[in-house]
Amino acid sequence: MEFVDWVVANEKIVRMSCFFGMIVIMASWEYVAPCRALSIPRAIHWANNLGIVFLNSFLLRLVFPAAAVGVVLIAGEENWGLFNQVSVSPVIAIILSIIVMDFVIYLQHIMVHAIPLLWRLHRVHHADLDYDFTTGARFHPIEIFLSMLIKFATIVLLGPPVVAVILFEVILNLMAMFNHGNVRLPIALDRVVRLFVVTPDMHRVHHSVHDDEANSNFGFNLSLWDRLFGTYRDQPRDGHEGMTIGIHKYREPPDVSWLPGMLWLPFRGKISDYAINRRQWSDDE
Repeated sequence: MEFVDWVVANEKIVRMSCFFGMIVIMASWEYVAPCRALSIPRAIHWANNLGIVFLNSFLLRLVFPAAAVGVVLIAGEENWGLFNQVSVSPVIAIILSIIVMDFVIYLQHIMVHAIPLLWRLHRVHHADLDYDFTTGARFHPIEIFLSMLIKFATIVLLGPPVVAVILFEVILNLMAMFNHGNVRLPIALDRVVRLFVVTPDMHRVHHSVHDDEANSNFGFNLSLWDRLFGTYRDQPRDGHEGMTIGIHKYREPPDVSWLPGMLWLPFRGKISDYAINRRQWSDDE
């Protein structure tokens, strides 16, 4: 368990190294072999999307200084959660915890599409006119706070080992950048890889302007949830190069590609019907 102890002791180093390392990998891959031409200049797109990422990181540290790891330690001290009550192998507890937390993310993703008030927050993620690795971390601060509270609740109920939470957050961040990448795997390789994890081609379907496509492929990491619960869609009807990314109503760059517009987007328009049950996006959505 020396590796586990090292990961826990060096949590910040591990997370930041993986985060910036993945940025270098995906940025290089997208530059060398992009899947689609960008509609917004790369420098502007990256600056604004990464700008909201760093804003969210600052606000999270300000509001939740201990973050998820602190909640795990408290849960352990108070014997909260399943794995603090049931004796199982540490390895089994780590694996099961990561799988359960990934399933919670899948359910949360469906929830923010299904509830109108939450969709207003989540549409900041979907309104991006382009699709690249920075889209994977582009979320409104209020949605980030909501996600953190859901994560805290999951930790309290599950009682996962601290290393499981660290590894899960690292894996989720890496996979979000990977499967939002403006890249394509060879078709034969993609078919194999997506049997296990979400690939860029699989998740790109979810960012289509067509509502039936946008309400599919909710997974961020493991692909089995979409197959298991019937939300899987193989390919976009217009093809990966021909499909339109984003939301019908919001197509002006100042509204969706600049940081002030992203922050204001949830407060625009009227709250209407459930987004996930709609046949078409309305002008209010």
